[in-house]
Amino acid sequence: MGYSVREEILGLRPYKAGKPISEVKRELGLDEVIKLASNENPLGTSPKAKQAIKSIIDESQMYPDASNYELKNKLAKKYGVKHEQIFCGEGSDALIRCICEVFLKPGEESIMAEVTFPRYESATKLMGGKCIKIPMKDNGLDIEAMVSAITERTRIIWFCNPNNPTGTIFKKDEFEALLKKIPEDVIIVMDEAYIEYVTDKDFPDSLNYINDYPNMISLRTFSKAYGLASLRVGYGIANEEIVTYLNRVIGPFDVNLYAQVAAVAALDDEEFIKKVYDTNNEGKEYLYEQFKEMNLPYIDTNSNFIMVNTKASSEVIFDKLLRQGMIVRPGHLLGMPGWLRVTIGTMEQNKKFIECLKNSL
Repeated sequence: MGYSVREEILGLRPYKAGKPISEVKRELGLDEVIKLASNENPLGTSPKAKQAIKSIIDESQMYPDASNYELKNKLAKKYGVKHEQIFCGEGSDALIRCICEVFLKPGEESIMAEVTFPRYESATKLMGGKCIKIPMKDNGLDIEAMVSAITERTRIIWFCNPNNPTGTIFKKDEFEALLKKIPEDVIIVMDEAYIEYVTDKDFPDSLNYINDYPNMISLRTFSKAYGLASLRVGYGIANEEIVTYLNRVIGPFDVNLYAQVAAVAALDDEEFIKKVYDTNNEGKEYLYEQFKEMNLPYIDTNSNFIMVNTKASSEVIFDKLLRQGMIVRPGHLLGMPGWLRVTIGTMEQNKKFIECLKNSL
């Protein structure tokens, strides 16, 4: 062939997303399929967000506001930060890549947990960086070991809290003691995609530290609790200088018109978010109880999913569940063979999952 491809690209693998419902129906000839694989909101989208989208349908020919002014203004008021401290993009995935584009040179190091969100690794490799993976501790991030792994080549350290896929968190005291040990030239990324589901009062909300640590970036999303995954809208908060650099690589229209207005409206729907939180906690307790009765080990979660050990091949159990119209995330794709990650659904969905799981074991 007459063209060349960057060596970094040759070393990447395409991200394997959860199977869509339409594909499973088509392949297996099923009429009813439940997807509990991608941590989507089982309650759907805020009614206010839906109405906002409908209200601008006749503006579809227009480009969105490149500055994301209304969305940034709403977020600034919600969190008590400056408008200039906020950057927006097409989901956390894209912002993770942008962070690596800005701060990582070939050969420089990026520290992450061994079992965590895989986009840190792919974004690091895309820029020719070196991934330093730190083994897990009790199914959670060993943040002390992560900080101890920092060298003069380290440029970014990724803290996924709650961690995906384990659902675990690290707590305030441990985090605050280690923060002071991180050099100022290392970018601290706090990925808090699931923060709206956290129940532990010792969770260290990164926005309590952002103004004291100019090398910290807080990442959040509208894909999970707010139910806007298909619209692709994520955001971050950092010091103003970091934001100016990130805005140089974020596309001007990455957050589309519908995403912007829906996100603004969703922030006003506190009643919906409370319902999401309560439904998730109810479903979590039900699944805990069922796993105990089935004698299946599970990991306590502060998110909207649970990792459960099936004591069998995750690939086999995944396939058996799939043939019953139940889509989950098999652990072998997450670095945890034998485990399944299941999104906490509605109570009806949770009960159906347990029924299918019992049929599969």
